[in-house]
Amino acid sequence: STELLKGRGEKLSHSMAPAPRFSGIQRQVFSLYRGFLRASRSKDPQQRHRIQHVVSTEFRKNATSVDKKDFNYIEYLLRRGNRQLELLKSSAAVGLSVVE
Repeated sequence: STELLKGRGEKLSHSMAPAPRFSGIQRQVFSLYRGFLRASRSKDPQQRHRIQHVVSTEFRKNATSVDKKDFNYIEYLLRRGNRQLELLKSSAAVGLSVVE
């Protein structure tokens, strides 16, 4: 029984593509995005939808407009995003907006 499962696992592992490896900064971006989505769950449904839309729009915009080799600017955006996330997590915050 164990050999059968092991055999299946080996067969599957050869046919499946390897999981992509992400850099530390990419993992930080993913974590920040997930953090915003989690924080939005504590808000009322209308605000939750608006927050998720704003977050999705901003992340997509930055994914295409920011040079992927501009680490200083990406780190700045991460710091700014983390500050905004902490504000959003506070019970007094009711929404999120974008200021250009």
